[in-house]
Amino acid sequence: MKEYQYPLDLDWTTDEMVIVTNMWSAVEEAYESGIDTVRFLNTHKEFKTVVKSIGEEKRLGNEFEKASGYSLYRTVQQAKKQGSGKLKLGVV
Repeated sequence: MKEYQYPLDLDWTTDEMVIVTNMWSAVEEAYESGIDTVRFLNTHKEFKTVVKSIGEEKRLGNEFEKASGYSLYRTVQQAKKQGSGKLKLGVV
């Protein structure tokens, strides 16, 4: 487990923070061990109920990538392209 802070908005409710934290965990999983693509896409769909704007998603994704080296954007693109099976990304 790497040591860094997940980007979160302190105005979010506890439930919303859990949803966003699940998204960051899913991105980590996609890079580190692989994750079921459908599960990842469902996690992203839930994430979009909290982070509704593309701009906010991009900002949070960039913060997360700076901290972790893992790209939310690339992971989502790959998952959508793949559609099913195991989603596994390599660190570039």
